[in-house]
Amino acid sequence: METVVWSRPEGQRAGTPLLVMMHGYGTDESRMVRLFEYLPQEFTFAALRAPMPIGDHWGWFLLDYFLANDFADVISAATAVRTWINGVRDQHSSVTLMGYSQGMAMASTLLRLHPDDYKAVVGLSGFVLNNELLSAMHSFDTKPPFFWGRDKADLVINEDAVAYTAGWLAANTLLTARTYPGMGHAMSKAEMVDVSAFLRHYVLR
Repeated sequence: METVVWSRPEGQRAGTPLLVMMHGYGTDESRMVRLFEYLPQEFTFAALRAPMPIGDHWGWFLLDYFLANDFADVISAATAVRTWINGVRDQHSSVTLMGYSQGMAMASTLLRLHPDDYKAVVGLSGFVLNNELLSAMHSFDTKPPFFWGRDKADLVINEDAVAYTAGWLAANTLLTARTYPGMGHAMSKAEMVDVSAFLRHYVLR
């Protein structure tokens, strides 16, 4: 990852739990940096910039309204993120993933490929990729904790994607699902209160 914004200077990260934060399609890491102050300060936060230029912003892989994607692009992006994480993992007590919108697809893909690498996952206003190869690749010995927050009226994530995501998460994860009427395709302070409680319970406890 060429651009990463950290919540702590390097000398203060050792031994802390790491929360890796991935933004949505057509935005950048600043969207996640704004969440730093609302989350448990025991963590070190790292907001990554996606590698693919999307106009003046960034994305993890090309995407259309129907969430169609090139699986090779997905795997390439996931491999890049995992390589970066592995380069810093030894400094931290654990690694947890957070993804907003397309970033949730990235976070859940990383979990599916290497489930033992992550303490928990937070998905915000996003989706899980409906992909046969991914479904065949993962096998969870125990269900990983997963927080999924969204607005039921979010028009960006289509109904089929929401239905698949709900089914996959219910079947494969220890799911905490919350909805936030009026939030839209966004994140909210109320949601961060619930995310913080989830992180304290499953990561900090």
